[in-house]
Amino acid sequence: MISYITNDKEGIVTTFEDQRHDLEDGDYVTFKEVKGMNEINGKEFKISVLTPFSFIIGDTSTFGEYKNGGIVIEVKKEKIIDFKSMEMCLEEPKFFDEDNYWGDADPKKIDNISIHLAFQALDEFRQENSEELPKPWDLNDSKRFVEIALLINSQKKNPFSKLNENLLKIFSFTCSGNLCPIQSVIGGLAAQEIIKACSGKFHPINQLFYFDCKEILPENTFERIEEFKPDLNSRYLSQTIVLGKQIQNRLENFKCFLVGSGALGCEYLKNFAMMGLGSGPNGLITVTDMDTIEKSNLNRQFLFRSWDVQKSKAEVASNAVKEMNPNLNIRTNLNRVGPETEHIYNDEFFDSLDVVCNALDNVKTRLYIDSKCIEYRKPLIESGTLGTEGNVQVCLPNLTEAYSSSQDPPEKNIPICTLKIFPNAIEHTIQWARDLFEGLFSNPVVSAFNFLQNPDLYFRNLSKLGIQQRLEELQQLEKIFISEKCSSFEECVVWARESFQENFHNNIKQLLFNFPPELKTSNGLPFWSSPKRLPHPLYFDANNSTHFDYIFSAANLKAFLHDLKQERNREKIFSYVQDVQVVSFKPKLGVKIKINENDEEEFTDEDEIEIDNLIRKLQNEYLSLKKSKLVKIDFEKDDDSNFHMDFITSCSNLRAENYDITPTDKHNTKLIAGKIIPAIATTTSLFLYFSLRSQCQ
Repeated sequence: MISYITNDKEGIVTTFEDQRHDLEDGDYVTFKEVKGMNEINGKEFKISVLTPFSFIIGDTSTFGEYKNGGIVIEVKKEKIIDFKSMEMCLEEPKFFDEDNYWGDADPKKIDNISIHLAFQALDEFRQENSEELPKPWDLNDSKRFVEIALLINSQKKNPFSKLNENLLKIFSFTCSGNLCPIQSVIGGLAAQEIIKACSGKFHPINQLFYFDCKEILPENTFERIEEFKPDLNSRYLSQTIVLGKQIQNRLENFKCFLVGSGALGCEYLKNFAMMGLGSGPNGLITVTDMDTIEKSNLNRQFLFRSWDVQKSKAEVASNAVKEMNPNLNIRTNLNRVGPETEHIYNDEFFDSLDVVCNALDNVKTRLYIDSKCIEYRKPLIESGTLGTEGNVQVCLPNLTEAYSSSQDPPEKNIPICTLKIFPNAIEHTIQWARDLFEGLFSNPVVSAFNFLQNPDLYFRNLSKLGIQQRLEELQQLEKIFISEKCSSFEECVVWARESFQENFHNNIKQLLFNFPPELKTSNGLPFWSSPKRLPHPLYFDANNSTHFDYIFSAANLKAFLHDLKQERNREKIFSYVQDVQVVSFKPKLGVKIKINENDEEEFTDEDEIEIDNLIRKLQNEYLSLKKSKLVKIDFEKDDDSNFHMDFITSCSNLRAENYDITPTDKHNTKLIAGKIIPAIATTTSLFLYFSLRSQCQ
């Protein structure tokens, strides 16, 4: 959202201080809802960035003066990329990262050119040797391979002036080998490039990309050639060619603690099985995860299948990789790692480990694991992904900083006033709908159960809360037990219709009564100016699909709450709701609406009286209330038949309609309401390479 736009030869657009624009030089933007400088609306501008909160759009000196409001939207432009042919690239290669080279003598450029020639030399070598690859760590084959590479270079129109002959030898020695983590990189990159080609939405790798991990090779390899000649009967033949017998033996007898078996955990375990990590007589992998498999996990946590839903992640993943490699020694736990399990993960356990790998989704446990690795001086490999981004941090005792040495900035919470009164983005309305779901169908039932189980204890605990919390909790109890109790589905429809009226009509009218559209602040500026959006009340229309979806989902959830039979026939509910009459709204005088986070709550004697009356009412009717049938509703985003996401989606979009915010669909609502962290299988496979490379190192 826009805070200000200057009238100048180089007009500057400034966003609010808590809203980074995340734009780059050369991006295109358009505007809407700008007041005063109306000429800017709907027009495209090429921008140059000044700060994370401001950018230049060009000449605005002839436009009207900016008053308030406005939203900036990035415009994605089509980009045409020219590629050289394969024939041209073989002669004059273009590397995708060549802009980062500091000159012809840059070792990275020399290595890329050498690998480029090595692949051409490999084809020639195979033609000479009946399609056979150079034999592993064979000096004669290596010598001939280098000769071919040098000959190919000399025959080029513009021969490369400098080559890394040692790299050519290593290429010859190891080209018949394989590393599972490298295969993950190749698969991940190929899959992403296919998506780019099919969608046309993402920037492809431009020309040649050579990827190597020569840094994992042991030192002084030319002096230890015999160590790298593998046992031809070994399952890990191709890996031993690259790493050598000594490192392979250490991997097989590694003792590793893997914390988590979700997206990252599945990738770890698959690679452990393929590499033979923990498969030796002294090797052991301990994996723990207390979570169960959800339907939404199946698209990226590839060790799980649809019939595994609701089963333990750790057990299913362990069984799956044991099928891949029966020699794997794996111990499965189903508990959380924390102070409460230190009798399990004790001194003896941590002393026995060689490495700890985190595959977690929360910072608290990461910090705890980090503290234990510091205490016991154990290497920690920390990794995580978010969409197409990811990170790997290797924490080595006495050598690198610990995970806890640096922290990400805390997540920004949406201010309460923004949620309740001044939403300006769909994320705000979704969170508001999520909170309303909990306030209607979950929290009151928990309070009701506590009250029914032990009224005296309940009221003692209640007295420790502030006045506002006490009043809200008691009002919720009174509603669920008495004033909003439903004994038939028809009553549930009436309740849903009245809920619509209250949330999307009456409350908005009361807000506009307290703060009229023409209201000015003490500075003489409009009260309803950006980032505040002026709302308008909704008038119920059963023929409006969003309006009716709210009634349909809310009535069914209310029926479930009171242990009543639900009704899934939309036509019946449509006929019920047509007959519901609601009371006309009349604004209330003296209603205080908190508009700033720092405003103190104002309480009156009437609030205290209402609290006393509610307590007395609940106590007097306790015996009859004990007969109430209530069912707690726990939010579950992945069950399409339970009405949870239907309610939140319709509720959020109605709130968005109140404030003229662009609505969104059920899928996007689920991502935000369910707090789903974006996870892409290809990203996971790519970043796990770096973790596993570190283990080999």
